Amino acid sequence: MREASRPRVESQAREPLRARGRFTLRDGYGVGRLLLAAAGIVGLIGNYEYVLLFPAFSAYNVFTYFTVQSAIAGVVAFVLGAIVAFRRERDPQWLDVFRALVTTYILVSGIVFLTIVIQSSSRDYTIDVPWPSQVLHFYIPSIALLDWLTDTGKARLSWRFLPWILPYPLAWGIFTLVRGSMVGWYPYFFLDPAQVSGPLETALYCLVAVVLFLGIAALLVATSRLSWRPQSRGAGGSVPN
Repeated sequence: MREASRPRVESQAREPLRARGRFTLRDGYGVGRLLLAAAGIVGLIGNYEYVLLFPAFSAYNVFTYFTVQSAIAGVVAFVLGAIVAFRRERDPQWLDVFRALVTTYILVSGIVFLTIVIQSSSRDYTIDVPWPSQVLHFYIPSIALLDWLTDTGKARLSWRFLPWILPYPLAWGIFTLVRGSMVGWYPYFFLDPAQVSGPLETALYCLVAVVLFLGIAALLVATSRLSWRPQSRGAGGSVPN
């Protein structure tokens, strides 16, 4: 009897691959994420071609935008998420940590860009919003958030995840300020000393961005914990509180 029960215990210790059969809801998430990845690639290419229309704009500057960097990470996250969705009923912990990071970054990018567009009407300049910008700033972040909120296969994230949302934006901000002081160009107006009233205004914008990062990340963590379904004893994937 003891020997006969051993295979069952071992099978519970690891999550089996999904049996292939009819098209399931989980497969639908996989297809949707592949479509999101394709939209991200098309948006990135379209955005790059758009900036080439401006002779005074250095093409390599486009890669310093937080939106572009987070969109590239988004393509990777969507492809990985699709592959796992096709193979397993539940996501591994590492994948949803990465997905939460990327989803937070692209959502903040969209909110900041929308704020800049709205504020431009009260300033001495206008901002065009061509279709690549709409795809990268509005459509993809909205659908990615919907994907996260409705996905019942995502892992349960710990609240200790929140501080890890900040290192990359902080590193990007320091790099951008240092680089901007050397080349005389900044990707966003609130980082440009010539377009703000002083360092305090820049610091205020950065503080608002930090709060936004943490707030969105907290929302993603909270929803992952609400949708989490406990696994049977012996199954992997649990996360300490």
